[in-house]
Amino acid sequence: MLIKRTPDTIEKLKILSQDSVYDLACACGTDKCDHRIRSKEDKWIYPVIMQDGRRTFLFKTLISNICLNTCNYCPLRITQDPRRCSLSPEEMAKTFLHLYKSGKVSGLFVSSGLSGAPDNTMEKINATAEILRKNKFRGYIHLKIMPGSSEAAIEKAVSLASAVSLNIETAGENHFKKLGTNKDYLKDIVRPIKKISELTSAGGRYARVKHTTQFIVGASTETDRDIVEYSWGLYKRIRLDRIYFSAYQRGLGDTNLPGETSRISNKELLIREHRLYQADWLIRKYGFKEKEIPFNEQGNLHIDMDPKEAWAKIHPEYFPVNINKAGREELLRVPGFGSVTVDRILENRKTGGLLTSILQLGGLGKRWDKAVNYITI
Repeated sequence: MLIKRTPDTIEKLKILSQDSVYDLACACGTDKCDHRIRSKEDKWIYPVIMQDGRRTFLFKTLISNICLNTCNYCPLRITQDPRRCSLSPEEMAKTFLHLYKSGKVSGLFVSSGLSGAPDNTMEKINATAEILRKNKFRGYIHLKIMPGSSEAAIEKAVSLASAVSLNIETAGENHFKKLGTNKDYLKDIVRPIKKISELTSAGGRYARVKHTTQFIVGASTETDRDIVEYSWGLYKRIRLDRIYFSAYQRGLGDTNLPGETSRISNKELLIREHRLYQADWLIRKYGFKEKEIPFNEQGNLHIDMDPKEAWAKIHPEYFPVNINKAGREELLRVPGFGSVTVDRILENRKTGGLLTSILQLGGLGKRWDKAVNYITI
């Protein structure tokens, strides 16, 4: 005889916070401080860098891992049989407030599987945020918008949140169909994203609310060029604040999924994710245009070098850059130079005169191996 016991709140959180790893709350990073960590209570806590450069942590979990969707890349799809459970908005809010008051986290990321109609799930997500706001919590809350949500449910979420997101998943409807999902790309994905953009646009009532999305990289057959071009369109037309990229995790999806039969290794998939973040950074922070991002013959970013270095190799006419004369935009094109280094160079000009040696900058380490070939003093 098999006796099943209903899990208590702590057990639910252990299951749901583990399952929440498939929605990113932060970008990848090379520093150990950039990666998510597990707390003593067996909950996932994510590092986030704020606009002013401060580092903080988010408590991230699902309201429910029950999901009626058939997305073939997702281990929580309806055809799978993980241990299913749900939290009430009251349980979620109480747990977060405990972590917040004890100083372990400063913000919350709430997502969920689709456990019923989209608006029913959104009601639980929104109710969690509403409880916290009524308890005078004025800090960071990121709410996931369910595909297919009504405009009323979306606006309610936006009114309560610091940031909202809905995963775009792939670069267009044709690639989306290869994921075997029961969702309608235009109706359930694109329409809500446009509504969020409308609500959070500059000068609007909710302009303070950040709007982000996420691509699942490698589950379908899109190339990096497809993703970069689509991302550029989202930034220009939808005015997204940030785009995240999550490498498809082999073995978690349906065996017929394109990503399961791809020849690219899991290690290369993670490098591909990292290169997309680098390309995204060049576009958002360094003044590169989408057409300037270099790809290989297959339409993907180079595995063996970052996109800025790849651009430099095919534009020898741009170099060497004189670091005593070049402007900020020119300096940011130098491989190995980040914004901090460039600011240091420009500040040195104001206060210390001309640089006579690269040693005056200091603290660049291995990045000089790249930069030294592209600059002159």
